[in-house]
Amino acid sequence: MQALTNRSKVVSDKKMTFLEWIYIPAILKGMSITLKHFFKKKATISYPEQKREFSQVYRGQHVLKRDEEGRERCTACGLCAVACPAEAITMVAAERLPGEEHLYREEKYASIYEINMLRCIFCGDCEEACPKEAIFLTDRIVASEYKRAPFVYGKDILVEPLDLNLRVDISARQTESVLKFKQNKRFAHNK
Repeated sequence: MQALTNRSKVVSDKKMTFLEWIYIPAILKGMSITLKHFFKKKATISYPEQKREFSQVYRGQHVLKRDEEGRERCTACGLCAVACPAEAITMVAAERLPGEEHLYREEKYASIYEINMLRCIFCGDCEEACPKEAIFLTDRIVASEYKRAPFVYGKDILVEPLDLNLRVDISARQTESVLKFKQNKRFAHNK
């Protein structure tokens, strides 16, 4: 019978020596590796006491930004929800009522805006799709929980506070070309 391929190897049935049979060299080799790792610097940190440095482009918890006057930037256009590959974002649009000009920037706003953090893959597509620069991923870590319900973040968690000192700085996430583009007042959303 002819072989199907020429990649076959001949396997030898070599008898083990006495040292190989009692496995002492293999045990000593394994112990030497263990002892080498035992005296190396540990890669772990004591988390609550020590905080790990994150990259400038780390994508953490989302934030819905406000403009300089404290109004919500989100206009419920739905582009972030369409761009989300995990379908984690849901929103309900509503019309701004007379007298609410100090709360919302545009005539239409998101009355309900929710992100299911269990579905979110932190890809940043929502951030890139938003024409109003309303949603950004921050350097904050999403807190852990034991139940599923607290992971559906609504506007109460996502919208940044009115106090200017408590707002999230996202300037490190923006490239120089984006910042230069924002300075151009010819475009309506930069006004």
